[in-house]
Amino acid sequence: MMMNLFSSFDPSSNLNLSLNWMSTLLGLSIIPPMFWVIPARLNFLWMKILNTLHKEFKMLLSNKSQGSSLIFISLFSIILFNNFLGLFPYIFTSTSHMTMTLSLALPLWLSFMIFGWFNNTIHMLAHLVPQGTPSILMPFMVCIETISNVIRPGTLAIRLSANMIAGHLLMTLLGNTGSMLSIIMINFLIITQILLLTLETAVSMIQAYVFAILSTLYSSEVN
Repeated sequence: MMMNLFSSFDPSSNLNLSLNWMSTLLGLSIIPPMFWVIPARLNFLWMKILNTLHKEFKMLLSNKSQGSSLIFISLFSIILFNNFLGLFPYIFTSTSHMTMTLSLALPLWLSFMIFGWFNNTIHMLAHLVPQGTPSILMPFMVCIETISNVIRPGTLAIRLSANMIAGHLLMTLLGNTGSMLSIIMINFLIITQILLLTLETAVSMIQAYVFAILSTLYSSEVN
């Protein structure tokens, strides 16, 4: 029985070192063999996914910045690896922490804003007032658009971490009730946990895709 419900998200370890953050680098130990081992079906599947993402991101980006789709594919891969690794027992989920998600979202958003305001100043100013806005509402629309633009990195980071925390907490809560249930109810609990794990697997993929696609949309707005 855990002393604290949120102890599974604690990055500290018994050695008083944050060794759990090393789970973020576990994906790198899987990638190198793809370059020298004979490609298997899993490798072909992964390359197919990357090619599909590249084509989709390329449609959203302008002709001048189509090469930057590789950045968003790498972002998708990093988040997907960490989301999947967090589904295994006793592996720290780094994407459930704002430290990880905000450090991915904030630099991207800042680079988009700096690039847009320095290179396309008129275009960025035009975005603050939607087309067809009445003159009397223009000051309010500028405030609303500015606020919605500023909170973008926060919404990206919170969306990812909140989804990871919610699923893990639900599975932890159900798992802690196992010792108090009868044999019949334990069978139902196991089936429920398997269904929840399947749902969490889908959420892991969806959240990685949502983070990458929204970052791509924010990038396309500054060009």
